[in-house]
Amino acid sequence: MELETPVIVINFKAYEQSFGESCLELARICERVAEEEKVSIAIAPPMTELSYIAKKVALPCFAQHCDAFGFGSHTGFTPVNAIKLSGAKGSLINHSEHRLKLADIEYCITKLREHELISIVCTNNTATTKAAAAIEPSFVAIEPPELIGTGIPVSKAKPEVVKSAVEAVKNISENVKILTGAGITKGEDVRAAIKLGTDGVLLASGVVKAKDPESVLRELASA
Repeated sequence: MELETPVIVINFKAYEQSFGESCLELARICERVAEEEKVSIAIAPPMTELSYIAKKVALPCFAQHCDAFGFGSHTGFTPVNAIKLSGAKGSLINHSEHRLKLADIEYCITKLREHELISIVCTNNTATTKAAAAIEPSFVAIEPPELIGTGIPVSKAKPEVVKSAVEAVKNISENVKILTGAGITKGEDVRAAIKLGTDGVLLASGVVKAKDPESVLRELASA
């Protein structure tokens, strides 16, 4: 499974706007913008909405998290096998709001690969980026946690972090693609990220909590 790049990946998180009819409306906005602006957009709805949304829109849908378990007696966990059955195309792993141990990250990447699903591993600095890249996920997404949700884009506030991550990944594997996130809200943020050598952006509140998500998304897509 491949994800066309450059790509805009939107994490719906667990915002109020991310559930029920609001979730479907937001997903359809993303689908419409992707079609009309001819850009690659992927979305990560909450787990309770994932299977439903994956059946309703043509966009690649991702789980927000997966666990290092197969099917079995694991209450409250999400096995990779279940993500495959949901119709999703892959999963985020190790988001700063849902950290995992390195061994669990490796398990999830390996299992996603076995099921021909895409893995997007979130990292917070060059050291963790190197460790993640060595396991060869589909993507690493560099996101300094102190900038998440601030509206201050990492591509401007800390371009050296992005440059260092890009260089580190390319030195380890040419197969791993790179996203950057944290504070992405405008088209110029996307342009800056791509100029730094990334393959796209990962964002959440900038679109999900916007008063007019469609206009924001179109502006991002214009980049």
